[in-house]
Amino acid sequence: MIRVVIDTNIVISALLRAGSLPEAVINLAFSGDVQWVASEAILAEYAEVLQRPRFAIGSARTADVMSRIRKSVLLVAPTIRIEATKDPEDNMFLECAQAGDADYIVTGNIRHFPRIWQKNSGRDATRIH
Repeated sequence: MIRVVIDTNIVISALLRAGSLPEAVINLAFSGDVQWVASEAILAEYAEVLQRPRFAIGSARTADVMSRIRKSVLLVAPTIRIEATKDPEDNMFLECAQAGDADYIVTGNIRHFPRIWQKNSGRDATRIH
């Protein structure tokens, strides 16, 4: 099964744009057609960003979405620190991808990530999409 780490901007876009590609990605993960991989740090970021007033998502919807996400993800605990992104806060997504042996990182912010990042697992590189 394909394993993906989903960047926060995809989660937000999925909630704000019905019928969008980000929503399709999230729906694939919720359905179990792909395995969504996340760490506690990523889940904390999702929750924090979902609560930002500028998105007007609301606390009830945020709680519902976070509950669905927690039920869907394969939770991993990264143990290796990685410093490969242009934005240091985005390194947690690479760390999670390595810990969860993810095939892809799905993001709308490709300028901060290396296009291909070689994991040390003996498998192919993780592609950033």
